[in-house]
Amino acid sequence: MRPDPLSLRLFVAVIEHGTIAAAAARHHIAAAAVSKRISELEAQLNTQLLMRSNKGITPTAAGVALINMARPVLADLDNIVAQMHDFSRGTQGSVRVLANISVMTQFMPQALKSFLEKYPLVQVSLEEKVSTAIIRGIEDNTADIGIFTQVPHGDNIEVYPFRNDDLVLIVPHGHPLSGRTAVTFADTIDYEYVGLHVGSSLNFQLVRAASDLGRSLKLRIQVSGYDAQCLMVEAGLGIGILPRDSLHTYSALKLQSIALDEPWAHRQLEIAVRSYEALPVAAKLLFDHFLGVH
Repeated sequence: MRPDPLSLRLFVAVIEHGTIAAAAARHHIAAAAVSKRISELEAQLNTQLLMRSNKGITPTAAGVALINMARPVLADLDNIVAQMHDFSRGTQGSVRVLANISVMTQFMPQALKSFLEKYPLVQVSLEEKVSTAIIRGIEDNTADIGIFTQVPHGDNIEVYPFRNDDLVLIVPHGHPLSGRTAVTFADTIDYEYVGLHVGSSLNFQLVRAASDLGRSLKLRIQVSGYDAQCLMVEAGLGIGILPRDSLHTYSALKLQSIALDEPWAHRQLEIAVRSYEALPVAAKLLFDHFLGVH
């Protein structure tokens, strides 16, 4: 038989407190039970660990060696219990999150900052995807939480409202539309656009809006993010459409934002999981935090 952790812990306590009675009191156990545990430990290891005399208890050479080995082992066991307790409370763990570019630029930085200040031991794996890929990730269980622009989805995931997302037109200073306070999409259709990459929900929306007008969208350049889009627009390579709150990041650029007077310019962002009840505790905490942060 191998020594059990309780016997090792009682042995260490006897050495540290000097008597069996003191060790028993420390661990709220009868002194006879402590003495029996020590005797069984000596029998298991086939060696004497303690020397008993009227002056008290002192460890043998084997006892000294055992206490030096037992202390780090017991500390590791305590650490395991503490970390597992953190996992059970959700204060430690990992969460996989997928979000589209609108969420990444407008809401994610501050939402994650405040969450990780509260739960610093939680590891968040965050990846940017287009909305359709995010839904697939939730369905396939390759992500715990997904946040995306409202798009059709199946009923095998749970979807909740997240935030509103208003689109605006951006133009360089001096552009013919720069003096306007609001425009319709039809007002912009004759100008060249700097658009996002194929597959993004915003790119799809602009192509569809142009088709509804019986026109084609003049995409001069397609880029992968709002930073590149704003730089290209500032350089006079076209006009663009992006979420209003995302534009705050690029306030140093010489751009003019104009309200977009279209029903589809007011979008709903959504947050989804496969099953809230089945989420790990850390993922539940992050999900609740996302819905509570405004």
